[in-house]
Amino acid sequence: MKHVWILNHYAQAPYEAGGTRHFHLAEYLKSNGWQATIIAASVSHNSGIQRLDTYEAERYEEISNVPFLWVHTPEYTGNGRGRLVNILAYTWGVLKNSTTLPLHRPDVIVGSSVHPFSVLAASLLASRFKVPFIFEVRDLWPQSLIDMGRLKERGGLTWLLRKMELWLYRQASSIVVLLPHADEYIVPLGIPKSKIFWIPNGVDLALFPLPVEPVRKTSEEFTLMYFGTLGHANGLGDVLLAMKIVQDTGNLKKIKLRIIGDGPLKIHLMELAKQLALGNVNFELPVTKSQIPLLAKEADAFVITVLNLPRLYRYGISMNKLFDYLAAGRPIIIASEAANNPVAEANAGITVTSENPEKLADAIIKMAEMSVQDREQMGRNGRLYVEQNHSFEKLSAKYSLVLDDVCKLR
Repeated sequence: MKHVWILNHYAQAPYEAGGTRHFHLAEYLKSNGWQATIIAASVSHNSGIQRLDTYEAERYEEISNVPFLWVHTPEYTGNGRGRLVNILAYTWGVLKNSTTLPLHRPDVIVGSSVHPFSVLAASLLASRFKVPFIFEVRDLWPQSLIDMGRLKERGGLTWLLRKMELWLYRQASSIVVLLPHADEYIVPLGIPKSKIFWIPNGVDLALFPLPVEPVRKTSEEFTLMYFGTLGHANGLGDVLLAMKIVQDTGNLKKIKLRIIGDGPLKIHLMELAKQLALGNVNFELPVTKSQIPLLAKEADAFVITVLNLPRLYRYGISMNKLFDYLAAGRPIIIASEAANNPVAEANAGITVTSENPEKLADAIIKMAEMSVQDREQMGRNGRLYVEQNHSFEKLSAKYSLVLDDVCKLR
């Protein structure tokens, strides 16, 4: 059995709310000859919960037979100075010789963004242990921050991050990207396309067993559902505006929206719902990954929105929640103009333009008035699509080939 360390600052355990990509990859990598250890920060980015006691510098534990190493970092809120301190503490903590002593010596080290400092730590550790380094690109820093208006194109910090990004691309034996067109960003930087491998997000289908239960309600209520992060990039303000239009139409079928999750915009969104006097929207607490399948059975359809940021989304999207939606066997309404559209590719729902509450409201009403049989067919289409393209069992097999190949290059 070969060993790979995966440095993901924001990795989540399966009993927590949020993305669990690396946990599920690690589960299935074992059958391909790889034992993965996930090295993450002690503070959960989603909940702010500190996992370690004050006297602990790190903690090694196995969760459902997947090794985790939690590295102590300070608590923080928001995206200000506290988060930067947390990022630097994680990076420094990972690089301390004593931190990784409990772990089996690695054969490969993976550094997974969002931010580049965890990737930098992975590169330096790989150099220390004289093993290959893989750069997993989940977010194109600093380009994403520039496109969202959080960094200036010609700012000093942008220049530094671009230099770090390019250095990491060059240092990596291979580059794993989650966005289908990320190579169009990376290759012009002088990086060979042969180094780049697309392994998107996915879903553990074992959590969504077949057959998918149909929803056949005797009442006239139609339940639309969103679960996931409530942040700026999720465009939920438009969903609330659309629900206002739906409410004002006096549609005969009672259409309800359940928003399940947490995030920096939750209070703002709840205030907006109050200002709009929405009686058809409920906000609920976040749930763990293992609770999602049972919750999803209560939905008639899901909604997901992507902001109209053509520069940001020209390389595509790969959202965790989207593959959960598809696996649940329910139709999806998506507002997006990204370079790829899994809902349209799967014929699993309705697509409208982003940042257009009127079009979104029309789609919601159309979906609610659609026959149960038509909605169920869309749900089956989506389920088949993720079975063929996004099961973690298949994605782990692809990942193991990348790991095997970089070992052969040593």
